[in-house]
This record gives sequence, C-alpha cells and structure tokens, in this order.
Amino acid sequence: MKLIVSEKPSVSRAISAILGATQKKNGYLEGNGYLVSWCVGHLVELAPAASYDESYAKWRKEDLPILPDPWQYKISEGTKQQFTILKQLMQDPRVESLICATDAGREGELIFRLVYLLAGCKKPVQRLWISSMEDSAIREGFERLKPASEYDALYQAALCRAQADWLVGINATRHFSLLYGQTLHIGRVMTPTLALLVEREAQIAAFRPTPFYHVALECGVMTAMSERLTDRAEAERIATLCNNREAHIVALKTREKAENPPKLYDLTALQRDANRLLGYTAQQTLDYAQALYEKRLATYPRTDSRYLTEDMEGSARKLAEITAKALPFAKGLSIVRDIRRIIDNGKVSDHHAILPTVSVQGADMDSLPAGERSVLTLLMARLLCAVGQPCRTLETNVALECESVRFTAKGRQSIEQGWKALEQALHSALGNRPEAKENEEEHLLPALNEKMTFLPVTASVREGKTTPPKRYTEATLLAAMETAGAEQMPDNTERKGLGTPATRAGIIEKLVKVGFIERKKSKQNVFLLPTGKGVSLITALPEEIQSPALTAEWEQKLKRVERGELAASGFMEEITGMVRELVATTHPVKDGYMLFADERKAIGVCPRCGAAVMENRKGFVCANRECRFALWKNDRFFTAKHKELTVEIAAVLLKEGHVHMKGLYSEKTGSAYDATIVLNDTGEQYVHFQLEFDPQALSKHGCCKK
Repeated sequence: MKLIVSEKPSVSRAISAILGATQKKNGYLEGNGYLVSWCVGHLVELAPAASYDESYAKWRKEDLPILPDPWQYKISEGTKQQFTILKQLMQDPRVESLICATDAGREGELIFRLVYLLAGCKKPVQRLWISSMEDSAIREGFERLKPASEYDALYQAALCRAQADWLVGINATRHFSLLYGQTLHIGRVMTPTLALLVEREAQIAAFRPTPFYHVALECGVMTAMSERLTDRAEAERIATLCNNREAHIVALKTREKAENPPKLYDLTALQRDANRLLGYTAQQTLDYAQALYEKRLATYPRTDSRYLTEDMEGSARKLAEITAKALPFAKGLSIVRDIRRIIDNGKVSDHHAILPTVSVQGADMDSLPAGERSVLTLLMARLLCAVGQPCRTLETNVALECESVRFTAKGRQSIEQGWKALEQALHSALGNRPEAKENEEEHLLPALNEKMTFLPVTASVREGKTTPPKRYTEATLLAAMETAGAEQMPDNTERKGLGTPATRAGIIEKLVKVGFIERKKSKQNVFLLPTGKGVSLITALPEEIQSPALTAEWEQKLKRVERGELAASGFMEEITGMVRELVATTHPVKDGYMLFADERKAIGVCPRCGAAVMENRKGFVCANRECRFALWKNDRFFTAKHKELTVEIAAVLLKEGHVHMKGLYSEKTGSAYDATIVLNDTGEQYVHFQLEFDPQALSKHGCCKK
C-alpha cells in the first residue's frame, strides 16, 4: 500500500477520485491500494528561540547572536491532530512507500520533508510533480513519478531560505529592538523592500520642480515643437523670431512598427495586472489564483516562468481554441494563435506560465466568486493575446526649420490592431480601462512631402515643469522587487530581485501588518507609503541589512542551491557570518533614541540624561537606550501598597520629584494611610522610592490621587 501526502484536503480529494481511494476515514481517504492524506499547510515549523534555552524567552543583548546547532522543529499549534494522523499512517505496517504530492515548489517540498523528518519515517518516497489539477494532468503525473532524491537540492534550498529568514529575523529584530527600546521587526527580504519605499519617498521629498520651455510652431495642419529649453528668455526670443515667418520641411520619414504580443503570465506579472486593472492586492490575487488551481480552472500559480515547453505545443493550441470560445468578448475577433511565440524550453524550470485549463469549457463562470472570475478572465485573455498577431502602426517623423531653428512633429496611425483589439475588449469588459500611454495614442498627420512650405506660422512659448518620481503602487512595487539589484548582477543572472513570486505578496502584507507601510487611496490608485516608524527603521539600520542588491544576491544563491550548484552549508555560513558581524559591530546611530519617539507617548524628562521618557506597555522608559532609566508599572513598591503606577503619577514624579497619594496600604498593620512618595534615583539599575509623612510638605506640594 502507498501513502500519498498532499498539501490540502481539496487536492487529496481530487487525487483520491482519480485513484479510486474513496473511503472516508479520520484525516485521510483509503481505497484501491492507496491511503491519501494531507498536511494543512505548514504542519512543522522551525522551533522558536525559547525552545533552545528558556532564557531566550526574554530579549537580552548578551544572548545574541542565537545560532541553533542543531536546528529544532515544532508542530504548529492547531494542527497537532493532523500531524498525529500522518505520523500513524507513515508508521502503518501496511504502508510500503510514500508519494509526496504537496505543491510542486520550494515550500511544498519543505512542508512534506519536515513532516517526514519529524515523524521519523524512513520508507522510500516518490515525487508527484504536476502543474495542473485536471484529471489528465494528475494521471500523467502518476505515470512519471520520480524518486524523491531528485528533489533533495530543492529541499535544501527551501530549508536554507527558512533558516536564513529565522537567523536574520530573530537576531536582527532582537538586536535593533534592544538598541532602540522598541519592537522593530526586521526580515531578510522584508527590510530591503521597505528600503525601496523609503528611498522613493526621500526622492519625492527632495524633488524640486524645474521649469522648462518649448516653442510651439502652429503650421495650420499640424503643430511642431522645438527642443526642450531651460531658459525662458531664449524660448521667447525664438518664438518672436519665428512668429509669422516661413517654415519648411527638411526631413520626412515614415516607417511601419510592430508591437509584439505580451508574454504569458507568471505570478508577479499576474499580480501587477490584477492590481493595475482590478485593484487587487498581491495577496488577494495569489489567493484567487490558488483557488482556481484547486478548482482545476487554472494551472499552478507560484511560477516565475512566462513560457511553455515544446511538448505542450499541441495542448496549448487546443487550449487557445477552447479559451476563444469560452471568453465572451473574444467572439468575432480574429485570433491568429501563433503558439510558437510562447514556447521556449530554456525559460521553463519547475513550472510553466500560468494558464487557464480546458475545464473552462462549459464552466459556470457566473458561479465563481467575483475575484476568482476576474483573475480567470485575465488568464484567458492573456493566453489569447500572447498567441495573437502583432499590433502594426505607421509612424511618421517630420522635421521643419524656421529661421534656422529646428522643430519636430510625430504622427501615429494604426494599420492592424492585432492582439490589442482583444486587450481593448478586455478593458471594456472589466469596466476599468487604463489610461492610454502618450506614445500609444493615435495622432494623425496630414499628407506631407519633403518640399512643403508653411507660411505664415504662429510661434508661442509653452511652459512645463519636471515631475517627481511616482509613488509606488502595489503593481510598481512588485516590478521593483522583481528587478531590485539587477544592475549589480551579471546579465546572465537567472533570478534577480527581492523574494520570489510565491513570497512577494506575503512580504508586502507583513510590512502593512507590523505598521511599516500603509495603503493610501487616491482618486485613481492605491499607493504604498512608508510610515514614520518605517522611515525611522531604515534610517537606523546599516546598509547590509537593508540593501536590495545584497538580498537579491542571496536569492540568486538560493537558486544555485536549488540547482545543486552551491552547497547549502556555504550559503548558511555566509548568512551566519553576516548575523555575527551585525550583532557585534552595529551600534545606535547618533541621537537614534529620538527616531522612534513619535511612536510612543512622551510623559516627561529623564532625570539622568534629559532625554524624553516614553510610555510603553510595561512602563515609562528613557528614550535614550544607553541611559536605562525606567519606572516600571509593576514596581513592587507600588504593588505592595495596592496602588498602580499610572501615567499621571509617573508624570508628576518626573516633574516634581515627589507625589502625594492617599489610601496607601500598610503590609504591617493592614490599614490605609496617606504619604508623599519621593523619587530617589541613585543611578543604579533600579529606581528607588521613599516615603515622607511631613504634614507641611503635604500642604505645600498638593496631591495626586490615583
């Protein structure tokens, strides 16, 4: 008997239906010589720091860096029951071998391997590797099962990614949180992504618009423009010189241009278009695409390829025909279906581009949730666009001279819309047509020849201003993440950028969740902006931890590990060395304690160093971390007297040095009394308090009652 382990119950049900394992059991299905179960995501995870040493539960500088050896793992909370079921099935004497059927990628491989490891299983394993949940794809996958050992390098890359993220996340987060007295979440990919946003906002803030000028020459049938000028006086001189004068054509060139169809979608390209056209976040798009995959309406979404393989040519041709019939707004449009355009074996690694499946034929699109339906529409339209014919235009460039000053004009005329006809139909169907780019707009020029003269012409000055860089939308940030650090890498680098198509959505959502970025809606777009806390974090961090180029380099090395070209140990040694150096050599930037002051409430002035005292969850702490002055809310002096050190009391203590309180509890007598509490700070680790009972002092200083 064979045990098949998938990632989700829905996948297990699809596999079971094909294999005839239809008997429902507790946490698995059985039948026809198979047991089919599932993992419910990450059943096993890397253990938290406290698992290695209970003292790590508290964040202390002297404990850093924390470098596990060996690594420990834990069963995720809420999934222990399913893990127990899987462990029992793996140890079942009836089970002779296993088939790993988790998602065909890094994370899927890691999910299965860690369960297999923690369950102590030693039985042989085969790998099911499919890109579609269609019945035919599943059957074909089982016909070409491969030994799990062929995916050992993929597992090593996945494990390296997880361990590297743990090392950087745990150590850097604790280190910088302790340096600045506030929880600062730092991630190997998350922080460089934040740096992109902070840099862009800095560019916008530093931008100063610069005026520029063109001289416009009205020739009756067209308008020609001079080159850009920075001097208004010069522009006005040229306009005066040319006004009411003669202009003649000195150069005329007309050429046909072809714009090839777009590539198929990988996940990042799909997320960008879904954000631009539909307003979906990257995470929403991934969720919709994953749901379509599990419903057998789309292929595997977590891919970084935009091509198909040679052996898919026939099936792709059939799929294009089915899609053209299934897409309502494609009817009546001429679709060439040049399949060879989307075939390239060399640009497909683990998975091909995202496609709709033949199941769209006869599918009830209206029954799908709106998000899934819209994403499926994008996939179907993109397939037909990608195999369509080029968009052909006629482009005319004309140069004129007037008083020895050169002017130019451009014309653009559509000859054949090609694939753009379908794109326009898509935009119309979505009800959200994007603004046309200036260079794509049709702009007709009259019939011209090189001997034409225009008399008289009208010349005028037109003023413009330079514009700042645009803020990031989710679509443009995904594009920036995809290419980050590319300029510092060789041209033949396979994977550039921050993260992978599968992880970028989660990175953006994590930045939002921890309060480093926020979404701001304008009339037309939703922008991603760094918060004050996010800007402060990037200001405080050294270059190596926020460098997009360095992180992009790590992603490339992970890809090499995945291909077996780089030992996992070599990659981890580099990460470990960076963490060691980070903890040992980085110190707070000058006046760094002020960077995060606005994130907490200032209640007074530190009596030791004069910095602000800020309220946090546990007490009232000096913003200057090197000072270490603190008034703790659970201070034994106050709790013993059945009183709470409130913000009001702490503020008076800092301002006056003492506070009068009524109804203090006496541990000796059990009775209540009134007294003045005096702040007696000697500069030691803990602040001390004293009681005064002088009635004259009470009347002089007033009181502060809880």
